[in-house]
Amino acid sequence: MSKVTITNHPLIQHKLSILRDVNTSSKDFRTLISEIATLECYEATRDLPLQEIEIQTPVAKCVAHNLAGKKLAFVPILRAGLGMVDGVLSLVPSARVGHIGLYRDPETLKPVEYYCKLPADIEERDVIVLDPMLATGGSAIDAISLIKAKNPRSIKFMGIIAAPEGLDALQKAHPDVDIYCAALDDHLNEHCYIVPGLGDAGDRIFGTK
Repeated sequence: MSKVTITNHPLIQHKLSILRDVNTSSKDFRTLISEIATLECYEATRDLPLQEIEIQTPVAKCVAHNLAGKKLAFVPILRAGLGMVDGVLSLVPSARVGHIGLYRDPETLKPVEYYCKLPADIEERDVIVLDPMLATGGSAIDAISLIKAKNPRSIKFMGIIAAPEGLDALQKAHPDVDIYCAALDDHLNEHCYIVPGLGDAGDRIFGTK
């Protein structure tokens, strides 16, 4: 079964409390999403493979380390996942970025794919899928299935708030995908919104309704 990490760092928890607040503006919400993504990315990349290199400092030669191979690709699930991209790229600016577009059918509440563009060399990269909300898990499950068809080196999922139902569904569908979130909330309501959650992340990022 996949590893689940709920990050309890004080800075993340402080920023998350402001993120949840209904009175937080779209501008501040975007900033907070990006900052939390940066902090979470630090944890999600802890086990990236390293290789030894020899460098010359101003004082002497020494053995140092850099990331091995083709490194990382981030794949946000549109549209809310876009809010996390700048934050993770600030930590790993050389990463490639793919995009997967999914929307939830209002009748069936199932995800529907409308866009998928991934790096051409994705089979040589470790992939981190980005989506602030893990609600039913449907979008994350489908996005990861699309990526798996391209045979990347590995896949992780990074969100901000998860519902128990979505976490359970994602683990069952993709037991080989480790999951990183900042909070595990109580439940989904009848409209499949996370409770207490923070509302619709996409609407709050982009100021739409």
